[in-house]
Amino acid sequence: MNTRNKYSDKIAITTGDPNGIGAEITIKALNLLNLPARNIVIVSNSKVLNTYGRINNNYEIIEVDYDTKVCPGEVSAEGGDFSYRLLEKACELKPKFIVTAPTSKEAMNLAGHHYSGQTEVLENFLAHNGQKAEMLFVSKDFRVLLLTRHCALKEVSEKITKEKIIEKVERLRSYFQNKLLIKKPSFALCALNPHAGENGLIGHEEEEVMIPAIEAVRNRGINITNPLPADTLFIDAVQKYLNGEKLPYDCYIACYHDQGLIPIKSSAGAKTVNMTIGLDIIRTSPGHGTAFDIAGKNIANPESMMEAVKYCLY
Repeated sequence: MNTRNKYSDKIAITTGDPNGIGAEITIKALNLLNLPARNIVIVSNSKVLNTYGRINNNYEIIEVDYDTKVCPGEVSAEGGDFSYRLLEKACELKPKFIVTAPTSKEAMNLAGHHYSGQTEVLENFLAHNGQKAEMLFVSKDFRVLLLTRHCALKEVSEKITKEKIIEKVERLRSYFQNKLLIKKPSFALCALNPHAGENGLIGHEEEEVMIPAIEAVRNRGINITNPLPADTLFIDAVQKYLNGEKLPYDCYIACYHDQGLIPIKSSAGAKTVNMTIGLDIIRTSPGHGTAFDIAGKNIANPESMMEAVKYCLY
Protein backbone atom coordinates (compact mmCIF):
# COMPACT_ATOMS: atom_id res chain seq x y z
CA MET A 1 0.00 0.00 0.00
CA ASN A 2 1.24 3.49 -0.83
CA THR A 3 2.24 5.10 2.50
CA ARG A 4 1.07 8.50 1.32
CA ASN A 5 -2.43 7.14 0.76
CA LYS A 6 -2.44 5.45 4.15
CA TYR A 7 -1.14 8.33 6.26
CA SER A 8 -1.91 11.46 4.25
CA ASP A 9 -4.96 12.27 6.42
CA LYS A 10 -3.33 11.44 9.77
CA ILE A 11 -1.44 13.28 12.48
CA ALA A 12 1.94 11.61 13.04
CA ILE A 13 3.27 12.12 16.58
CA THR A 14 6.91 11.56 17.51
CA THR A 15 7.79 11.12 21.18
CA GLY A 16 11.14 12.92 21.15
CA ASP A 17 14.08 12.10 23.38
CA PRO A 18 13.42 8.79 25.21
CA ASN A 19 15.00 10.14 28.39
CA GLY A 20 12.98 13.37 28.48
CA ILE A 21 9.29 14.06 29.08
CA GLY A 22 8.25 13.52 25.47
CA ALA A 23 6.64 10.09 25.81
CA GLU A 24 4.97 11.08 29.09
CA ILE A 25 3.31 14.21 27.70
CA THR A 26 2.32 12.36 24.52
CA ILE A 27 0.54 9.67 26.52
CA LYS A 28 -1.13 12.17 28.83
CA ALA A 29 -2.20 14.44 25.99
CA LEU A 30 -3.71 11.63 23.92
CA ASN A 31 -5.52 10.15 26.91
CA LEU A 32 -7.02 13.54 27.78
CA LEU A 33 -7.97 14.37 24.20
CA ASN A 34 -9.37 10.88 23.54
CA LEU A 35 -9.19 11.26 19.77
CA PRO A 36 -10.45 8.63 17.31
CA ALA A 37 -7.77 6.07 16.54
CA ARG A 38 -8.14 6.69 12.81
CA ASN A 39 -6.72 10.22 13.19
CA ILE A 40 -3.43 9.38 14.90
CA VAL A 41 -0.26 7.41 14.23
CA ILE A 42 2.47 7.35 16.88
CA VAL A 43 6.10 7.06 15.79
CA SER A 44 8.00 5.71 18.78
CA ASN A 45 9.02 2.50 20.52
CA SER A 46 6.79 0.38 22.76
CA LYS A 47 9.48 0.01 25.42
CA VAL A 48 9.87 3.78 25.62
CA LEU A 49 6.12 4.34 25.78
CA ASN A 50 5.58 1.66 28.42
CA THR A 51 8.26 3.27 30.60
CA TYR A 52 6.13 6.38 30.97
CA GLY A 53 2.55 5.14 31.04
CA ARG A 54 -0.25 3.53 29.04
CA ILE A 55 -2.23 4.88 26.10
CA ASN A 56 -5.97 4.29 26.42
CA ASN A 57 -6.93 4.16 22.74
CA ASN A 58 -5.75 1.67 20.18
CA TYR A 59 -3.62 4.05 18.10
CA GLU A 60 -1.30 2.63 15.49
CA ILE A 61 2.28 2.64 16.70
CA ILE A 62 5.09 2.56 14.18
CA GLU A 63 8.04 0.98 15.92
CA VAL A 64 11.50 2.52 15.68
CA ASP A 65 14.27 0.39 17.20
CA TYR A 66 15.69 1.40 20.56
CA ASP A 67 17.84 -1.26 22.15
CA THR A 68 19.28 0.93 24.89
CA LYS A 69 17.87 1.11 28.41
CA VAL A 70 15.54 4.07 28.98
CA CYS A 71 17.24 6.34 31.54
CA PRO A 72 15.03 9.31 32.44
CA GLY A 73 17.06 12.50 32.81
CA GLU A 74 20.13 11.25 30.95
CA VAL A 75 21.54 13.08 27.92
CA SER A 76 22.92 10.41 25.60
CA ALA A 77 23.98 9.85 22.02
CA GLU A 78 21.64 6.86 21.88
CA GLY A 79 18.71 9.02 22.86
CA GLY A 80 19.69 11.67 20.34
CA ASP A 81 19.97 9.13 17.54
CA PHE A 82 16.55 7.69 18.41
CA SER A 83 15.01 11.18 18.34
CA TYR A 84 16.52 11.79 14.92
CA ARG A 85 15.27 8.50 13.52
CA LEU A 86 11.76 9.23 14.78
CA LEU A 87 11.73 12.42 12.73
CA GLU A 88 13.09 10.60 9.71
CA LYS A 89 10.37 7.95 9.90
CA ALA A 90 7.60 10.52 10.43
CA CYS A 91 8.72 12.40 7.32
CA GLU A 92 8.74 9.18 5.29
CA LEU A 93 5.05 8.66 6.09
CA LYS A 94 4.05 11.97 4.45
CA PRO A 95 1.20 12.57 6.93
CA LYS A 96 -1.10 15.57 6.98
CA PHE A 97 0.60 16.97 10.10
CA ILE A 98 3.61 16.07 12.23
CA VAL A 99 3.54 16.76 15.97
CA THR A 100 6.93 16.44 17.65
CA ALA A 101 7.62 16.02 21.33
CA PRO A 102 10.80 17.76 22.54
CA THR A 103 14.28 16.57 21.60
CA SER A 104 17.69 17.44 22.97
CA LYS A 105 19.98 19.35 20.60
CA GLU A 106 22.94 18.23 22.70
CA ALA A 107 21.96 14.57 22.47
CA MET A 108 21.39 14.69 18.70
CA ASN A 109 24.75 16.35 18.20
CA LEU A 110 26.41 13.71 20.40
CA ALA A 111 24.95 11.16 17.99
CA GLY A 112 26.52 12.92 15.03
CA HIS A 113 23.37 14.65 13.81
CA HIS A 114 24.60 18.21 13.68
CA TYR A 115 21.46 20.31 13.58
CA SER A 116 20.43 23.25 15.74
CA GLY A 117 16.93 21.84 16.25
CA GLN A 118 14.05 19.80 14.91
CA THR A 119 13.09 22.56 12.46
CA GLU A 120 16.35 22.06 10.60
CA VAL A 121 16.02 18.25 10.64
CA LEU A 122 12.54 18.49 9.14
CA GLU A 123 13.81 20.87 6.48
CA ASN A 124 16.52 18.36 5.60
CA PHE A 125 13.99 15.57 5.07
CA LEU A 126 11.06 17.48 3.58
CA ALA A 127 12.31 20.50 1.66
CA HIS A 128 12.34 20.49 -2.12
CA ASN A 129 12.57 23.03 -4.91
CA GLY A 130 14.29 25.59 -2.71
CA GLN A 131 11.88 25.37 0.22
CA LYS A 132 13.05 26.67 3.59
CA ALA A 133 11.55 25.93 6.99
CA GLU A 134 10.51 28.80 9.23
CA MET A 135 9.86 28.82 12.98
CA LEU A 136 6.54 30.37 14.02
CA PHE A 137 5.21 30.50 17.58
CA VAL A 138 1.45 30.70 17.98
CA SER A 139 -1.22 31.08 20.63
CA LYS A 140 -4.65 31.95 19.22
CA ASP A 141 -4.07 35.02 17.02
CA PHE A 142 -0.78 35.93 18.72
CA ARG A 143 1.90 34.83 16.23
CA VAL A 144 5.66 35.42 16.28
CA LEU A 145 8.06 34.56 13.45
CA LEU A 146 11.80 34.41 14.14
CA LEU A 147 14.25 35.95 11.67
CA THR A 148 17.07 34.02 13.33
CA ARG A 149 16.66 30.90 15.42
CA HIS A 150 19.19 29.05 17.58
CA CYS A 151 22.32 31.12 17.19
CA ALA A 152 24.52 33.14 19.53
CA LEU A 153 23.32 36.67 20.17
CA LYS A 154 26.59 38.12 18.84
CA GLU A 155 25.85 36.50 15.45
CA VAL A 156 22.34 37.92 15.02
CA SER A 157 23.28 41.19 13.32
CA GLU A 158 25.36 39.54 10.61
CA LYS A 159 22.67 36.93 9.95
CA ILE A 160 19.94 39.51 9.33
CA THR A 161 20.36 40.61 5.73
CA LYS A 162 18.07 42.39 3.31
CA GLU A 163 17.72 39.18 1.31
CA LYS A 164 16.86 37.09 4.37
CA ILE A 165 14.14 39.50 5.49
CA ILE A 166 12.59 39.53 2.02
CA GLU A 167 12.63 35.73 1.73
CA LYS A 168 11.18 35.11 5.18
CA VAL A 169 8.43 37.72 4.82
CA GLU A 170 7.46 36.20 1.46
CA ARG A 171 7.23 32.72 3.01
CA LEU A 172 5.18 34.13 5.85
CA ARG A 173 2.76 35.76 3.41
CA SER A 174 2.48 32.48 1.49
CA TYR A 175 1.59 30.64 4.71
CA PHE A 176 -1.12 33.14 5.61
CA GLN A 177 -2.61 33.17 2.13
CA ASN A 178 -2.41 29.44 1.35
CA LYS A 179 -2.89 27.83 4.76
CA LEU A 180 -4.83 30.38 6.84
CA LEU A 181 -6.65 31.85 3.83
CA ILE A 182 -5.93 35.41 4.95
CA LYS A 183 -5.43 37.29 1.69
CA LYS A 184 -3.86 40.48 3.02
CA PRO A 185 -2.13 39.74 6.35
CA SER A 186 -0.50 42.54 8.32
CA PHE A 187 2.98 42.13 9.78
CA ALA A 188 4.91 44.10 12.42
CA LEU A 189 8.71 44.03 12.24
CA CYS A 190 10.68 44.34 15.47
CA ALA A 191 13.76 46.53 15.31
CA LEU A 192 17.07 44.96 16.23
CA ASN A 193 18.39 47.86 18.29
CA PRO A 194 16.83 49.71 21.24
CA HIS A 195 14.49 52.52 20.14
CA ALA A 196 14.77 51.21 16.55
CA GLY A 197 18.31 52.58 16.38
CA GLU A 198 17.43 56.25 17.07
CA ASN A 199 18.18 57.22 13.44
CA GLY A 200 21.60 55.60 13.57
CA LEU A 201 22.66 56.70 17.05
CA ILE A 202 22.23 53.18 18.49
CA GLY A 203 23.07 51.03 15.48
CA HIS A 204 22.67 51.19 11.72
CA GLU A 205 20.91 47.90 10.95
CA GLU A 206 17.48 49.50 10.78
CA GLU A 207 18.49 52.15 8.25
CA GLU A 208 20.96 50.12 6.21
CA VAL A 209 19.35 46.67 6.14
CA MET A 210 15.81 46.53 7.47
CA ILE A 211 14.17 49.57 5.86
CA PRO A 212 15.48 48.73 2.35
CA ALA A 213 14.07 45.20 2.81
CA ILE A 214 10.73 46.61 3.93
CA GLU A 215 10.54 48.91 0.93
CA ALA A 216 11.21 45.93 -1.35
CA VAL A 217 8.44 43.76 0.12
CA ARG A 218 5.98 46.65 0.18
CA ASN A 219 6.56 46.98 -3.54
CA ARG A 220 5.32 43.37 -3.74
CA GLY A 221 2.08 44.28 -2.02
CA ILE A 222 2.93 43.12 1.50
CA ASN A 223 1.51 45.07 4.46
CA ILE A 224 4.38 45.48 6.93
CA THR A 225 5.55 48.16 9.36
CA ASN A 226 8.90 49.86 9.47
CA PRO A 227 11.16 48.35 12.16
CA LEU A 228 9.58 49.37 15.46
CA PRO A 229 10.86 49.14 19.06
CA ALA A 230 10.12 45.60 20.23
CA ASP A 231 9.22 46.60 23.78
CA THR A 232 6.45 48.93 22.62
CA LEU A 233 5.13 46.45 20.09
CA PHE A 234 4.97 43.58 22.53
CA ILE A 235 3.58 45.55 25.48
CA ASP A 236 0.56 46.35 23.33
CA ALA A 237 0.31 42.79 21.96
CA VAL A 238 0.53 41.13 25.37
CA GLN A 239 -2.05 43.46 26.93
CA LYS A 240 -4.53 42.84 24.12
CA TYR A 241 -3.91 39.08 24.19
CA LEU A 242 -4.49 38.88 27.94
CA ASN A 243 -7.65 40.99 27.65
CA GLY A 244 -9.03 38.81 24.88
CA GLU A 245 -8.87 41.65 22.36
CA LYS A 246 -7.92 41.36 18.70
CA LEU A 247 -4.26 42.04 18.08
CA PRO A 248 -3.41 44.85 15.63
CA TYR A 249 -1.12 42.67 13.50
CA ASP A 250 -1.50 39.12 12.19
CA CYS A 251 2.13 38.33 12.96
CA TYR A 252 5.08 39.89 14.77
CA ILE A 253 8.52 39.31 13.23
CA ALA A 254 11.27 39.12 15.85
CA CYS A 255 14.96 39.49 15.11
CA TYR A 256 16.15 36.81 17.51
CA HIS A 257 14.97 33.98 19.72
CA ASP A 258 14.39 35.63 23.08
CA GLN A 259 13.07 38.90 21.63
CA GLY A 260 10.08 37.01 20.29
CA LEU A 261 9.67 34.12 22.69
CA ILE A 262 9.71 35.98 25.99
CA PRO A 263 6.54 38.00 25.26
CA ILE A 264 4.49 35.18 23.78
CA LYS A 265 5.53 32.55 26.33
CA SER A 266 5.13 34.89 29.30
CA SER A 267 1.58 35.73 28.23
CA ALA A 268 0.39 32.44 26.68
CA GLY A 269 2.39 30.04 28.83
CA ALA A 270 1.67 26.39 28.11
CA LYS A 271 -0.72 27.35 25.33
CA THR A 272 2.22 28.39 23.16
CA VAL A 273 2.73 26.14 20.14
CA ASN A 274 5.93 25.96 18.10
CA MET A 275 5.22 25.54 14.39
CA THR A 276 7.34 24.78 11.36
CA ILE A 277 6.00 26.41 8.21
CA GLY A 278 7.37 26.73 4.68
CA LEU A 279 7.34 23.00 3.93
CA ASP A 280 4.57 20.86 2.44
CA ILE A 281 3.75 19.40 5.88
CA ILE A 282 2.94 21.62 8.86
CA ARG A 283 4.71 20.58 12.05
CA THR A 284 3.63 21.60 15.53
CA SER A 285 5.35 21.07 18.86
CA PRO A 286 5.03 22.10 22.50
CA GLY A 287 6.66 25.41 23.29
CA HIS A 288 9.05 23.84 25.84
CA GLY A 289 11.98 21.44 25.98
CA THR A 290 12.83 17.96 27.22
CA ALA A 291 12.73 18.87 30.93
CA PHE A 292 15.28 16.19 31.85
CA ASP A 293 15.12 17.37 35.47
CA ILE A 294 11.57 16.03 35.89
CA ALA A 295 11.66 13.14 33.42
CA GLY A 296 10.31 9.88 34.83
CA LYS A 297 8.57 11.55 37.78
CA ASN A 298 5.11 11.61 36.17
CA ILE A 299 4.66 15.31 36.91
CA ALA A 300 5.09 16.80 33.42
CA ASN A 301 2.30 19.10 32.26
CA PRO A 302 0.82 17.92 28.92
CA GLU A 303 -1.07 21.15 28.18
CA SER A 304 1.32 22.47 25.52
CA MET A 305 1.42 19.06 23.84
CA MET A 306 -2.36 19.03 23.82
CA GLU A 307 -2.38 22.46 22.19
CA ALA A 308 0.08 21.23 19.55
CA VAL A 309 -2.19 18.31 18.68
CA LYS A 310 -5.38 20.40 18.82
CA TYR A 311 -3.92 22.88 16.35
CA CYS A 312 -3.84 20.08 13.77
CA LEU A 313 -7.55 19.34 14.26
CA TYR A 314 -8.80 22.74 13.13
